[in-house]
Amino acid sequence: MPLLQLLNRFLVKHWRQSQLWRRLSLLVIFVFGVVLAIGPVFSQQTVTLKLLMTAPDAPPWNNVMVKQFEEKYPRIKLQIVEGPNATNLVEDLYTSAFLLGDSPYDLINMDVIWTPKFAAAGWLMDLTDEFSQAELAVFSSPDVEGGRYQDRLYRLPVRSDAGMLYYRKDLLEKAGYQPPQTFEELVKISRDIQQKGLARWGYLWQGRQYEGAAAMFVEVLQGFGGFWVNPETLEVGLDKPEAIQAIQFLLGTVSQGVSPPGVTTYMEEDTRRIFQSGEAVFLRSWPYVWPLANADNSPIKGKVGIMPLIPSQGHQGGSCLGGWGLGISKTTQHPKEALQAIRFVTSQAAQKNFILEAGYVPSRKELFADPQVLAKYRYYPELLKVVQKAVLRPSIAQYAQASDILQRYLSAALTNQQTPEAAMESCRE
Repeated sequence: MPLLQLLNRFLVKHWRQSQLWRRLSLLVIFVFGVVLAIGPVFSQQTVTLKLLMTAPDAPPWNNVMVKQFEEKYPRIKLQIVEGPNATNLVEDLYTSAFLLGDSPYDLINMDVIWTPKFAAAGWLMDLTDEFSQAELAVFSSPDVEGGRYQDRLYRLPVRSDAGMLYYRKDLLEKAGYQPPQTFEELVKISRDIQQKGLARWGYLWQGRQYEGAAAMFVEVLQGFGGFWVNPETLEVGLDKPEAIQAIQFLLGTVSQGVSPPGVTTYMEEDTRRIFQSGEAVFLRSWPYVWPLANADNSPIKGKVGIMPLIPSQGHQGGSCLGGWGLGISKTTQHPKEALQAIRFVTSQAAQKNFILEAGYVPSRKELFADPQVLAKYRYYPELLKVVQKAVLRPSIAQYAQASDILQRYLSAALTNQQTPEAAMESCRE
């Protein structure tokens, strides 16, 4: 090595000149040896990556992702910080940390709707050049798109989620029906089964004033050919005829007795309990319902089918995309290690183990057909059809404000405080 050769020549030249030079030479050799000895120790110091998430999500992460990641990368520790149960409170904690200065979190566990806000604020590293098109092709397309903002990639999908339509297979068979393909068929089938006394309610959906109602409405809006906000032009489509028709459909399910009068106060668990008790034919909800509906103590075990959300006649349906993914904080001191962590937790092997442990929906397409996954979750091929037809909520930096406005006026329309026309017009003001 040039440095060692130079040092050797210097020492040989001066070694015999004096006792002082000999002592200095020995000291230089000693110091240089110490540096060589302890250099690798410093270069191999442990790096800790911090990651905040909701408390219920922490156990499967610690049991699978953290354990296996640290086995493969013993020099990198993945520290899960448990936050509140509510996702909006976790978002608030991330936001506060960024606003206060250097965030203590290296990796950011993001709900799909947080990506545009965090990216627009400059809080996330741009990952566009870190992942090739071939690497991204293994994920479902909507999940990848959910990680983009203004055509740049900021988030990799770890687990997917999408709204879906649950239906009682046994009741439809008894009444002589196939699963509905349109909203109109859903209402017709519901009313007939109700009139036959086979179920108390036809269709359950989430109408309370909260984010879940916005997700539900995105699907109905899609089903009538409408749109909420165009991310490219920021045009708002809520006052257009398609949006009015979507609200009128929901109001009609209540006025016709297909949906309960209290549906405008329901969240996911309210509707799940009614459906699982056997009182309804159809339910709009998320994948988490399936294992609960088919548990050994469930009255409807083995009697449930799933399908993508359906449209009105002449339109295309779509399920609202949910799910979680990882981004990297722009203030992290360990971007290289954070990127290694993202590549690991989104890998085929890690995600497969995560799914088998926790039952989450994968974001990698091949896992929906993996034999071991199917042995435990036989409905995953149907679930893939739902995920691939998912629609995104508007990818805009002001999403939180836009959602709050929609929730407020949608609730006013659904509870007859305002007409659908007046309520949706107010969304534009």
